[in-house]
Amino acid sequence: MKLIIKYLILTIYISVIISPLLSAQTSGTFKVEGQMICIEFNNLLYSRVISKFNGEEKILGDFSNSEFPIINGKDITDFKLKDHSVSDIQNNIGKGKEYTIIGVSGKLEKEIKVIRYDAFPTMLFFKVKYSNFGNYDITIDGWTNNNYKFIAIKRNDGKAPFWSYQPGSYGWSNDWLQQIHKGFQRKNYMGMNWVDYGGGTPVVDIWRQDVGLAVGHTELVPKLVSLPTRMPNDNYVTVGISFHNSTILKPGESFSSFNTFVAVHENDCFQALSNYREFMVKQGVKFREPTKGTHESIWCGWGYGEKFSLKEIYNSFPKIKELGLKWVVLDYGWEYGLGEYILDKNKFPAGDSDMKKLVDTIHSIGAKAKLWINPLSVNPCSDLFQNHTEDLLLNKDGSPVFIQFWKSFFLCPASKSVKNRVHDFIVKAFRDWGFDGLKIDGNNLNGVPACYNPEHHHAYPEESVEQLPAFFKDIYETALSVNPNAVIEICPCGTNYSFYLLPYMNQSVASDPSNSWQIRLKGKVLRALGGDKVVFYGDHVELSDNGDDFASSIGIGAVIGTKFAWPDIPNGPHEGGNSILLTKDKDKLWSKWINIFKENNLSYGSYLGNLYDIGYDRPEAHVIQKEDTLYYAFYADGFDGKIELRGLKSKSYKVTDYVHNKMLGNVKGPIGNLNVAFKKYLLIKAIPD
Repeated sequence: MKLIIKYLILTIYISVIISPLLSAQTSGTFKVEGQMICIEFNNLLYSRVISKFNGEEKILGDFSNSEFPIINGKDITDFKLKDHSVSDIQNNIGKGKEYTIIGVSGKLEKEIKVIRYDAFPTMLFFKVKYSNFGNYDITIDGWTNNNYKFIAIKRNDGKAPFWSYQPGSYGWSNDWLQQIHKGFQRKNYMGMNWVDYGGGTPVVDIWRQDVGLAVGHTELVPKLVSLPTRMPNDNYVTVGISFHNSTILKPGESFSSFNTFVAVHENDCFQALSNYREFMVKQGVKFREPTKGTHESIWCGWGYGEKFSLKEIYNSFPKIKELGLKWVVLDYGWEYGLGEYILDKNKFPAGDSDMKKLVDTIHSIGAKAKLWINPLSVNPCSDLFQNHTEDLLLNKDGSPVFIQFWKSFFLCPASKSVKNRVHDFIVKAFRDWGFDGLKIDGNNLNGVPACYNPEHHHAYPEESVEQLPAFFKDIYETALSVNPNAVIEICPCGTNYSFYLLPYMNQSVASDPSNSWQIRLKGKVLRALGGDKVVFYGDHVELSDNGDDFASSIGIGAVIGTKFAWPDIPNGPHEGGNSILLTKDKDKLWSKWINIFKENNLSYGSYLGNLYDIGYDRPEAHVIQKEDTLYYAFYADGFDGKIELRGLKSKSYKVTDYVHNKMLGNVKGPIGNLNVAFKKYLLIKAIPD
């Protein structure tokens, strides 16, 4: 009898308490349908992502609390479905449908608007609004959107369950593309992640070998969000986008999240990042056509370091001319101190006339001149720092913000006087000195801290963060107004690029790569985010594997560069040691690769980033298209086997190793197959018969 009573009590408990919860989680779901993506919601407004490639639906994860606020430090995740509707829309992005989903939790209402656009079949766009219908204030500590679980597929081949694009700035040697394994965790905060660096591109992307998932925001200025990635066990990884900023929501008031999105894709992150760029362009972001000079090879004086002499620079000119290099960069060390643009009298005793003479000499050898600047730093010994505190970026306690690497302090990019000073100098550098381009350099460029300088009269401290792109826009437009062919390179020294800076340069760069892998992965990411309108420079070849890997730049369509020291210097070069001396053997090798670069001009081609997965395809492969010819680059420590030439048309092609001028055979598209053996690299071209 007691067992029967216990059984009845348990049955009642399950039917009354647990069953409704299970029903809310598993029944009454509805879908927001895109052409290649679907979001399925349940009655508590939890959701999951479904991809729909090649007519096959794949559920990417379990239902999760995807959009929720944080109230008094607690995630409010359960909102009971109240209503949902759909309507047609048409705006500057294009035609589509807008889904409205409304749920309630106590006196707090959540309204989710999801838009699908015909022009973006793999993406869905979110805006979430919270409204207080109660009688008391609600303290909102922050919010999270597009928080999803992505299930791992068990593998027996030793490959990683996931690869990822991690957008946060985390130092000089950080890989932007990384494998994801159990225990991986990264916040991807878009603010400052150290005293020197911060910022990034507000998109995080995770992919398996069969499908990928990306989330991010589409605001037109940087926001201090996080895009956390976490793999707590072997079964799944989580991604999302979060913002923390305390808001008091009074009765009857509402507040909204930023505009965010979720996307699915095949292969690696290239398609998702390209689609993000295309959407931002639809919203008004503009990229200028690259100037001819952006495609030309580079010699940089950084081989002689900060303590270079003009004699060393001048002595290098005959070799630069002989090799056919088209740019000469005057790097860090030409000015007395950061921030004031005053010539070092020990190097330029005659002042402006010495600088103009240097630029004229560069032009006389058939090259163009590029000048290094770090426009957001100021030396603590300078007059600017001592007597013009109105230009400084200040902490909340009123102290200046230190930059450890440069032993200097931040200038505020939103300060009008800082902008005016930089504007005047850019005009002088191009008009009076005759420079043709700028190398804007520093690990402090991608992001800045919030500014509390009362003399700036910021509407809110984060204005410094949001106005950073406008600061670089001013530099870019000023340079082009003086010289329409100006080349503007922005090098954020190892940190991950901010998408918001890319429209205000015409030459991106591998930014101090630690190895050849970083040159190639950065090239792929930046060709996705910038398209073909932002030329990619592979940086000094001395930073690649063995200090001589031109193949990693040429094969991916990058501009090549070098910082060799020439001729032999009694005390050795100042930067990089003897490894950067241009010996006789290196001289021959440099000449060979510079000629290969000029003969093929792959930086003018289109990078076909969707054909190969940089994480899972082996050997690693990249493709550049110029007219009807496809240039393939394969990379591996060693490979002996069959390679696939993807992206061909249904015709015959003649395949040539263009480094060794060797015919490899004929293939027929759309996918050609070749048996090859190589070490380190294989660079080939397929020409239609």
